[in-house]
Amino acid sequence: MAVVYALCCLLCSAGNDFIFKLFARKPRTRGIFCSLIGIFWGLLTVLCFDIDWSSWEAILIWGSVIGFFSIAANLLLIEAMGLQSAGVCSTIYRLNLVPVVFGAWLLLGEKIAPLQWLGIVLAIGAVLCFLTLSGTSGETDRKKARLGVFMVILAALLRAGMGLSYKYAYAANADEFGITVFIALFWIIGGILYALFREQKQVKIDKSLFFYGTLSGLLVAGITIFMALALKAGKASVTLPIAQMSFPLTFLLSILFLKESVTRWKIIGVILSIAAVLLLCMAK
Repeated sequence: MAVVYALCCLLCSAGNDFIFKLFARKPRTRGIFCSLIGIFWGLLTVLCFDIDWSSWEAILIWGSVIGFFSIAANLLLIEAMGLQSAGVCSTIYRLNLVPVVFGAWLLLGEKIAPLQWLGIVLAIGAVLCFLTLSGTSGETDRKKARLGVFMVILAALLRAGMGLSYKYAYAANADEFGITVFIALFWIIGGILYALFREQKQVKIDKSLFFYGTLSGLLVAGITIFMALALKAGKASVTLPIAQMSFPLTFLLSILFLKESVTRWKIIGVILSIAAVLLLCMAK
């Protein structure tokens, strides 16, 4: 069942990235969108899991740190989706394993295996492939496309900070799902603040906002729930690589339904990214 749960997590991740892209295509409020995600995500987590609040101090501290990294990373990812293709953004975002490996080496004293070094090199090569993309023919569009790449790189770095913070949270015996609820709370509050201070002219509540927010909230909850079930049922060395492989599916969805262009450099970048994620996840 572990593989089945990991595949469900993969499908939820790919679907959520695709929803991010659909939402970002028009000038809608990203902040309220994230708040809606946080509401549904938090409610489903509370309903589906028995949360141990006895470690409330660790939940409060590390939930705040992780919550900040999470909402900041995802807001950047959504903004990047508005400038760059869904396939490129999703692929680079999943390469957050690279700074996680480096951070664990520098901060936690973990060793980097030779195969992981190879994975890091391949990941860097993949990002360089994506930086060669010019978007459309206009100079302004090329600059926006490249800006989108840099924004999603920053989002991946923030996501890596989130991953490393989880290690400290678990070391402090913080309840995993208590932290998840706290992260959802940060999405709610952070999204509202982003809408108020960054998007004053874009805040418009309509049916599409509720539709995308509800759907994405369900998918994010699915990611959390299925990953937890997968890790409980099987080994992380098996389930994690499967769950991280959502970006090829997002890449395919963006081509089939959004008619995004397919170039030689995109294909090479995705292939290098797949190899990099496998090496980073499975290397001992």
